Amino acid sequence: MFDDFFIRALVAGIGIAIVVGPLGCFVIWRRLSYFGDTLSHSALLGVTLAYSFSLNISLSVFIISAVVALLLINLQKRTKLAGDSLLGLLAHSTLAIGLVLIGFLSYIRFDLMGLLFGDILAVTIEDIALVWVGGFVILGILYFIWKSLFSATVNYDLSAAEGMKPEVSNFIFTLLLAGVIALSIKMIGALLITGLLLIPAATARNISNSPNQMVFLATLVGIISVIAGLFTSLELNTSSGPTIIVVALILFIVSLVPLEIKGQLQK
Repeated sequence: MFDDFFIRALVAGIGIAIVVGPLGCFVIWRRLSYFGDTLSHSALLGVTLAYSFSLNISLSVFIISAVVALLLINLQKRTKLAGDSLLGLLAHSTLAIGLVLIGFLSYIRFDLMGLLFGDILAVTIEDIALVWVGGFVILGILYFIWKSLFSATVNYDLSAAEGMKPEVSNFIFTLLLAGVIALSIKMIGALLITGLLLIPAATARNISNSPNQMVFLATLVGIISVIAGLFTSLELNTSSGPTIIVVALILFIVSLVPLEIKGQLQK
C-alpha cells in the first residue's frame, strides 16, 4: 500500500501531464522551445518575489511570466534584434535577477533545489486542486482558441485574411504557457518544466500521423513518464522531477526506432 504523499504526487503529476500534452504540441509546431525555456527561467524570479512579499507562488510566477511575454512582444516592435536574441536576453536576465534577490533573502529559509528541480512528493491537497482546476481552465481556453491558433500555426497570413485574429490567439497562448508553468513550478521545478513540455510532444511527433493523434500521444507519453518516473524514483531513491524527465527521454529514444526501421526499408 502506498503512502498518501505518493498518491498525491501521482494525481498531481497526471494532471500536469494532461495539460502540458496539447500545449507542448503547439510549442513543437510553432518552434517555441526557447520561448518556453525563457518563461521557465523567469519563474525563479516569480518565486523569489512571492517569498519576499508573502504572495501565492503560482500567482506570482504567472504574473512574472506574463510580464516577460509582454516584454518580448514590446521589444520585438522596438528593436531590430532577432527573436532568439531577445529570448536569450530575457531568460538570463530574469534568472540572474532572481538569483541576486535570493541573496538578499538570507532571513527566509526555502529549498532552492526544490524550486529549480521540483518536489512533487511534497504536494498538498490544495496543490492538487490548483493543478486540476487550473488545468481544466487552461484546456478549456485552448479548446476555444484551437481553430484560430492552429490556423495561424499553419499559415499566419491566411489566418489573418480569414479574420481569425491570430495575434489575439497567439497572445492568449502565451498566457496559457505562463499559466502551465505557474501550475507546475512547485512539482516539476523551474529548470525541468520545459522538458515536460517538449519531450512527450517530440516523442509523439515521431510516431503520429495527424495533429489530433499527436496531441493524444503526447498526453499519453506525459502520463506514462510521470507514473513510471515516480515509481522509479521511489524504487531507486532518486529525485522525482529529474527521474520523470529521464523516463520521458527514454521514451523519446524508443520512439526513434520505428523511424530508423522505416529509413532502412526505404533504402
